[in-house]
Formats: sequence, structure tokens, C-alpha cells
Amino acid sequence: MEFNSKGKSDQAILLLKKKKKEKKKKTSKAPLVCGIKAEVLGLACMARTLVEGAAIRWHSGDWSANLFLFPFLSFSSLQAKLSFGQREVTIQKGPLFRAAGYPISIGCNVTGHQGPAEQHFQWSVYLPKAPTQEVQIVSTKDATFSYAVYAQRVRSRGIYVERVRGNSVFLHISELQPKDSGEYECHTPNTDERYYGNYSAKTRLIVIPDTLSATMSPQTLHKEEGESLELTCEASKATAQHTHLSVTWYLMQDGERNQTTKIISLSKDFLLIPGSSYTERFAAGDVQLSKLGVATFRLSIGRLQPSDQGQLFCEATEWIQDPDETWTLITRKRTAQTALRMQPTVRDFQVNISAESTFTAGKSLELVCLVVGSGRDPLLQGVWFFNGNEMARMDAGGVLDLKGDYRQRASQGQLQVSKLSPKAFSLKIFSAGPEDEGVYRCAVAEMARAQMGSWQVLQSKRSPDSHVHLRKPAESSLWVKLMSRQPKVELAKTFGLSCIVEADYANLRVPLTVTWQFQPARSQVFHPLVRITHNGTIEWGGFLSQFQKKTKVLQSSFHSQLLIHDATEEEAGVYQCKVEVYVRNSLCTSGPVRASAISHSLMIAITLPESKLQVNSSSQVQEILINSNTNIECNILSRSTGDLQLAVIWYFSPSSTKATWLKILQMDKNNVVKYGDEFHTLRRKQKFYPEKVSQDLFQLHVLNMEDSDQGKYHCAVEEWLLSTNGTWLKLGEKKSGLTELKLRPTGSTVRVSKGYRTENATEHGEVAIHCSLESSGSSASLFSVMWYRNRENSGRKMLVHLQHDGLLEYGEEGFRRHLHCYRSSPTDFVLKLHRVEMEDAGLYWCRVTEWQLHGSPSKWVNQASDESQHMVLMVLPSEPTFPSRICSSTSLLYFLLVFPCILLILLPISLLCWYHKARKLSALSLKAQNEKALWVNLKGAGDWTTNRKEEEEEDD
Repeated sequence: MEFNSKGKSDQAILLLKKKKKEKKKKTSKAPLVCGIKAEVLGLACMARTLVEGAAIRWHSGDWSANLFLFPFLSFSSLQAKLSFGQREVTIQKGPLFRAAGYPISIGCNVTGHQGPAEQHFQWSVYLPKAPTQEVQIVSTKDATFSYAVYAQRVRSRGIYVERVRGNSVFLHISELQPKDSGEYECHTPNTDERYYGNYSAKTRLIVIPDTLSATMSPQTLHKEEGESLELTCEASKATAQHTHLSVTWYLMQDGERNQTTKIISLSKDFLLIPGSSYTERFAAGDVQLSKLGVATFRLSIGRLQPSDQGQLFCEATEWIQDPDETWTLITRKRTAQTALRMQPTVRDFQVNISAESTFTAGKSLELVCLVVGSGRDPLLQGVWFFNGNEMARMDAGGVLDLKGDYRQRASQGQLQVSKLSPKAFSLKIFSAGPEDEGVYRCAVAEMARAQMGSWQVLQSKRSPDSHVHLRKPAESSLWVKLMSRQPKVELAKTFGLSCIVEADYANLRVPLTVTWQFQPARSQVFHPLVRITHNGTIEWGGFLSQFQKKTKVLQSSFHSQLLIHDATEEEAGVYQCKVEVYVRNSLCTSGPVRASAISHSLMIAITLPESKLQVNSSSQVQEILINSNTNIECNILSRSTGDLQLAVIWYFSPSSTKATWLKILQMDKNNVVKYGDEFHTLRRKQKFYPEKVSQDLFQLHVLNMEDSDQGKYHCAVEEWLLSTNGTWLKLGEKKSGLTELKLRPTGSTVRVSKGYRTENATEHGEVAIHCSLESSGSSASLFSVMWYRNRENSGRKMLVHLQHDGLLEYGEEGFRRHLHCYRSSPTDFVLKLHRVEMEDAGLYWCRVTEWQLHGSPSKWVNQASDESQHMVLMVLPSEPTFPSRICSSTSLLYFLLVFPCILLILLPISLLCWYHKARKLSALSLKAQNEKALWVNLKGAGDWTTNRKEEEEEDD
């Protein structure tokens, strides 16, 4: 082995140099590796790269280069470069097997990109006959991108791209052809500062033949209710790939050609799933689906019902599992239809009538029609006859039809027809009189639903006749009947009430005292209105304030009538009359009462008169020059009569948004003008103002037409009636047709970036929301921006307006300390929120408007505007402080309280132990020094020379 001048071998030197070289190589790679990950790791990684790289250059003698470059690496440029990751395009994993004649959708997504949030996508295919040749299909960026072989299908929307988000799309092919097999590529054009990542991705599509078949022989079956049904269909496939088959039976009821009802299905996972209308029958075992052999599927229905009538068919669906393990439908076939006609089972029944043979005048008379037999819960129709004439009919659906005077008696509360149970109908007459004496009969028919919702009579039966007689009154008996021809009275009209005593007491002409009573709506107490004594004295009650002034009383020996003029809502309620009969020769009301009776209750409803308001509903479009004026008309075609006033409300819907209608202003019935929330600023009030041209013509004036004024306008007219008690009542409302205002084109356009974003902010911190133009526009243009917010339960609100001249206008004065709006660059606007609160969460968006000088003298005019997408701001609770963390942790709190106590106990013990140990060490040290001194004295001077020599030899 050879050695160099320093005694090291050449082999050792080579080995050492190799290790240093490897170490240097490893160190020099650190910045490169970190640089690759810098897009992900952020600023910290780049900083470490610069520091490590600088250290390497320092050791390699290249430090001056670092000193030259370092001042140009500003923090903002680093931050800009590190705000995005590596671009990655992903496509749906293949191979994808799809059947010819059916659609396909292929998804593509891009992440980690720079530039606008809305990325463009280009789709191409590499066909098997030329696997290296790109055939361009469709692009979101270039309408001329398609090659001729695909151009026609792209134009007809047979092939198109659907954008799901700014960075995600689907390629849709509506009807696949065998020639569509190939390798499909999704490419995103570069918008990054440098190429970094992958810009395209590929997947393979294989178009296979459609081998699915589903067959069933068409036929017409006639079944009775309760019978069973079995139908079979053949469904098979011959696909080379592994696929699953699902089979579903459907019912299409007569008259519902576009609606089908699912009966039961065998899913692709081999599960039996009944339709929602057949769940209970499936659970009871009445509906089943069985697979017989390889391709036969049988539907079994145990007990048929009338609702099963219609067209039945089965549908087979073929499914394939894609590489992402999702199942996708690739083919579907339906069989021919089988018509099922149902004959409901007819069960015999009898009809009886139950009623008292006699009744007392003024008392109630009730008759019940009972059905004995028939099936369970039958559909029955009941008809009542009196003296051979039909008086009332209630169909199987519960719809009541009254004939002649019985309709009026029912509206007055004197008669009621109802269904007591599925097999019992009731006819009840309140305060029956001599006119109700006669022969009653009922007829019942069992019904079934026929086609198109009509009813079919299965069988009909009649009850025996029931003769009902009026019981002769005793000498002291009395009954009273209350009547009105107008149970529903229009406001301000006149209505009458009649209290009748029909013939024994009337013929006797005995003295009568009549008391009218009233129970207002939503009350349980009757109040006296007026009392007419048997000697003609009228005593007015004080419950209704205006009742005496507007009521006329008419009375005879057997009849009392009230005529109430100028009806108001105050008179709506229940009326009764009470009659007292006195001894014939009695001259004062204090005499003995011979008999008394109270009529049944009668409900009087006060309704508003029918509005005859009509407004011009025709629509129009106006093209207006910028900065010019226009009028929008609201024309009244007809109106109701009476003491009426009109209120007019103007609405606006901007062209650039899909927002709901905004209220511009309202001119109320007193001609007072109030502006809507979005139009209360001085500039808006100067732009829009109303005018009442005549009684039937209203106009909205729009001054200095701007881009933001483009949109649709309409008016709503309300008709108000002044009642006699001084309250205003709304009769009706009509809307006009739409008037659309458009600016004549000037060539100016504003485009705001439409990227959808979600921003997170911390409570009590700050957040900045950005709004960007896609271009800075003309040098002669100025721009303004308005920021809006929409919070849950509070609606849309304008926050701040940065005007084109730089002035700030706040929606509310309180926003001034909380918000700041400024323009950070020619194309960027920023809304900054200081000290963010939890209630600041919501949707934010901006509206940017372009302004240019027009006219002479020149004036800044709104040219065009555009709104951004909504940005979601989420506010997160602030981090807890250190003291709050301590207080919220019980174990930590106990530790901080107990640990100092333990230290105070252990510290004296430790000091005491150290003290005893130090004393012991000191004693041992003193003893050792004494022994050494004694040993030196015994050795003598000669030993010193010997020891000195030995020490020198040791040093050598």
C-alpha cells in the first residue's frame, strides 16, 4: 500500500473524495427537488431553496451571483408564482364499453391551473385505423375546431360539450355509431405563466353492438276484480362483455299516455323492488316477479283491483360496470303492451230509509238512507226524492248537487245533505214546516271509475217510500222560521232578514214581541240588536254602533223583517230572532207570556264586490339611444264603480341578472310616492319618477337611459274601496304587459370574470373579495363597481358603490367603518371587510359599469355593465386564546394548580439532601489531603529527582 506525504493512502484519498462528491451532489439537488414541490409546499419551500442554493454557491465560490439576483426576487412575485399548483387534467377512466345507438357522457376536469377560473377544453379522437392521427371533434374555445367528419354532428348538437363548472366539462354524444370507437383526448389550452404539469388526458371508448331484446305477445285480457293475473316477457342479451340485466313491469293507465306506474322490478343487483303504489300488495304476497330459466320473467298479481286496468308491458335494461366501479346503463328495450280490462265484482245490496213518521213545526227533521249488503267500502252515489221529484244528489266523489229552492235553503243553514258513513246518507231539515210534509225516497247506485275519470253505474236500488206528516201543534206551541234571500251580501249593498211565525198563531192574531239577536264572527255570544214589542215599541241595542241609522224595521201580526242598508264587514255574523206570544188582551209587556220560540241560526257573509279592473296586458320592446329619455305607460281599460281609488306600483327586472322583480316605486291610493329599497338614492329618484296623466293613464319616466336601465318593466294596479266606516278595502289587482327597454348598440361591452369561488375568513380578522375584468377596456372609459350581498333571511342588499369618479357611496352609513372598496389595478376591484363577524357570511358579487363622455356639453354616460358570479364567504370562529384554552381543559388546569405545590414540597427536601452530601464530600476531601501530605513528607528530596525525570520522559 502506497502513502502520500501526509501518510494517507491513495485509496483512502479517493474514497474520501468520492464521499465528498456524493455529499455535494446530494446537497446540490435539494433546491431542484424543493423547486419541483414549491407549487405545493408554498413560500417556505422556496425560501429554503434560496437559502440552501445560496449556501452551495458560497461554498463553490459563486456567492456574487446570488448577491446580484436576490434583490429582484420580491415577496409578491414569489407569492404569485406559488399560489397555484401543478396543472393536472383528468378524464374518466377507460376502457368504456357503450352500445351503438345510445348516448355517452365522458367527464374531464382540470386542476392546479393559473389564469381565469373558466378554462377551455378541446376534444379529439385517435381512431383505430390511424392511431397516431388526431381528429378534432369539438372545442369550447373555437367554433371552427371540428374536422369535417364531425362538423355536422356538432352543429346539430348530436355532439356537444356541457360545462359543469369553470374547470369541469362533459362530452356528450347523443347517438353512438360503430365508427366512434377510439381513444378520446381531452386537452386544455395553456393559461399558465409556464408549462408545468400535464395538459391533456386520454380514455378509450369501444362501441359494441346492441344485442338486447325484450318481447311479449300483445293481447287483450278481461278480468274480474279479485281474479289473478300472470304475464311473461322474454328478455335476453348476447354482449361479449360482462353485463347485468334488470327487468321492470309497468302499468300505463288509460288516458295517461305519458305517465307510467312501476309495478315491480328485478334490479341489476338481483333485488325485487316494488313500485310505491304496490308496496303493500307486494308485502302481502299479491304482487311477485319470478325469473323462469335464462330469459323468461313472469309477473304475478294475486287479487286484481280496478286500479290495475290499463296497458301493461315490461322493460329490460342492460348495465355494465366501468373501470371506476360504477354501473352504467348501455341499452334499454320495451315490449309490446297487453291491455287489461277489469270488470268490478257486483255484490247485491238493499236500501232502506229511516225517519220519524211525524215532525213538529219549527223543529228538526232528519232522514237517513241506509245501504245493507254490497262490498267493503263501496263507491256509492245517493239521491233524495220528495214527492217524486229529485231534491238532492251526492255522487261517489262527495260532490253535492241541490235542486230548486233547496239550494237557497241550504245556503241559509236550513237544510243539510251529508254522508254519515260509506253506506249511510243523511238529509236534515232545520226548522221544518208544513211545506216539508210529504213522501220521501232515496236511491243508491254503486259506481266504478271508468276511462278518463268518469263514473260507471254498476247497479242501482231504491228505498221504499217514507211518509212524513206534520204533527198538529198543541194550543201553547210556537215555532219560528228565519229566512234571507241573500246569505252572501256584497259590501255597501242592502240585505233583508225575515222572522216568520206559517199559520195557527198568525190566524189567531195574538200580540207578538220579536227580539233580533246577533253573534259576530269569531264570537260565541249573542247580543240584542233590536226589540219590537207587541204594542209597537222599538228598543234598540247598542252593540253595533251604526245599526239603528241604517236599519228599517217592518212588522205584522205574524212577520218581522229587518232591512239593513250599506252593509259593512261589521254586520257579518250569525242572526237569530226570538218570538214571544202574549195574552190577547194584555196591554203591556209585563203581562204573562203565553209561548216563546227562537229561530235557527242564519249566517250572513259580507263579501267584497267583484272587481271589474282591467289593465292593458300587451307587451312591447323599445330601443332607446343612450343618454335619452323615455316613458312607460300603464293604461287602465276598465274599473269598478263606487268610491274607489287606484294604487300603481312599478317593477323592474334587469337584463343582466336572473333576479326577481325589483320594486322601483309605488304611488299609493292617496298619490303618495314611495321608492323601493334599491331605488331610494338621489340619483335613482332623479332617474325614475311617476306621473298620473289622467284617471286611466299612468306613466313612468326614465331619464338619461343607461346600460343598467336595460330590462323589463311592468306596473301593478290595485283597486281600493273606501267603506262607510272609513277603512280602505282592496278589491283587486291587475298587472300590465311587459315593456322591455333596450339600448341601441354602441359597440361597448364589459365582461366580468365568472369564476365561482368560496372564500374562508376568520372571525375578527380581515378578508378581501376580488372582482376582475377580462380586459381593461378603452382608454377613454372609466369604470364603477357596486358590491352586493345576499344573506339568509335578509335578502339582497347594496353594500358600497365606487363611482367612476372615485367617490364612495355606502348602502348604509354603518358600513363605512366595516367595508372598504378600491381599485387595485386597471382590471381588478377589491372589497375588503375589516373585523369580520359571523353575520358577514353569505353570497357576494359585483357589478362593473363602463362610463364614457357623450354629448355637448359632454357628460359621463353609462355604456355597458356586467355582473360577476356569486362568491360564497364562510366565516370561521376565531381560535381560542391561551387563557381560554387553559380554562377549557380541566386536566391542564389541575396540573397547573397542583404542580407548583409539588415543587414547593420537593425543593426543600432536595436542598437538604444536597447539603448533607456536600458535607460528606468535604470531609472525605479533607481526609485525602491529609494523607497525601503525610506521604510527601516521607519520600524526601531524592525521590524528587527521579520523579522529575520520569515526568520529562512521559512528556516526550
